[in-house]
Amino acid sequence: MIPLSIPHLAGNEWTYVKECLDTGWVSTAGAYVGKFETAIADYTDSRFAISCMNGTAGLHTAMNLLGIGAGDYVLAPNLTFVATLNAIAYTKADPLLLDIDVDSWQLDLDLLESFLAERTEKRDGACHLSADGRRIGAIMPVHVLGNMCDMDRLLAVCGEHNLPIIEDSTEALGSTWKGRHAGTFGVFGTSSFNGNKIITTGGGGMIFTQDETLATRAKHLTTTAKTDPLDYFHDEVGYNYRLVNVLAAIGLAQMEQLPGLIERKKKMDAFYREQLKGVGDITFQRVTDGVDPNCWLFTFRTDRMRELLTYLNDCGVQSRPFWTPMNQLPMYAGLTYVTENHQAKKVHETAISIPSSSGLTDQQLQEVVDTINEFYNG
Repeated sequence: MIPLSIPHLAGNEWTYVKECLDTGWVSTAGAYVGKFETAIADYTDSRFAISCMNGTAGLHTAMNLLGIGAGDYVLAPNLTFVATLNAIAYTKADPLLLDIDVDSWQLDLDLLESFLAERTEKRDGACHLSADGRRIGAIMPVHVLGNMCDMDRLLAVCGEHNLPIIEDSTEALGSTWKGRHAGTFGVFGTSSFNGNKIITTGGGGMIFTQDETLATRAKHLTTTAKTDPLDYFHDEVGYNYRLVNVLAAIGLAQMEQLPGLIERKKKMDAFYREQLKGVGDITFQRVTDGVDPNCWLFTFRTDRMRELLTYLNDCGVQSRPFWTPMNQLPMYAGLTYVTENHQAKKVHETAISIPSSSGLTDQQLQEVVDTINEFYNG
């Protein structure tokens, strides 16, 4: 089986993990947590980076720090991984779903702009839904597959309507908009280091913010709100969300390799686009002007997605369909959904992800392309 997206553990992972084991520093205390946070902050040029147990925990923490809770709304795209909406649900707020741009698969900014202009109002320094007066506490754009929308426009629109931005940049480590790193535009941003991401800690995440007060609060809240290094005194309801030292050690070793991993991903992306152009009815995700993407997971559209999916997996080429739109999941089926042409549904029904592991050889990439050509031409 040619794998879809598996870790590339070829650096100092063993050395750093062994040091954790040899010294006994395997839990939340230990030097590698701070080293990993510093490495991420330096790479992304984020003023602060606070590690946590996964990207979902990062999103949940960000919303808690913005005071989002029951009675609030949070805007989010209909096409995303379920963790985006799950994090909103944890706060007891209600997601408001927006459709996507059918070409870039990012949040539809035309739709967002008209929605905010026609269906919301500013009151008490916040954005409220006109229909029921409830506050919209934040918008959560998702940088799907490491691509991004026009961030200048998003910032301008949200600024006009007093709408805080929490970036779900969990797939976008290494992606930039006009040279500025994903996750550093909003009040908060997040990264994920799940096993299939561009770097991994097995499980882990990072919270970005440029605000020192919010960074201090994020670290406090994610470490069970403990106020004293000796006594077990906690001054509010906190969360056991901190990343452990042994996983941070893996993350630091992965960060040392990140530039090479991104370079390899970009070469794979270019190879697939060149080799699959004009094959069958294949169309590619359009990269937004101004974006330098990390090319994390190569995904394209075809009306024969289900047939191709079965064929590739049967041939040993691991492939996956795209996420089911949130409004098609039973727990989120009744949410308000702002759409004109149900683009998220169209992308879901036609998008397929193919092998993009950093460690794939050129021969394996050629095998993937050959198998796709066999499907369309055989």
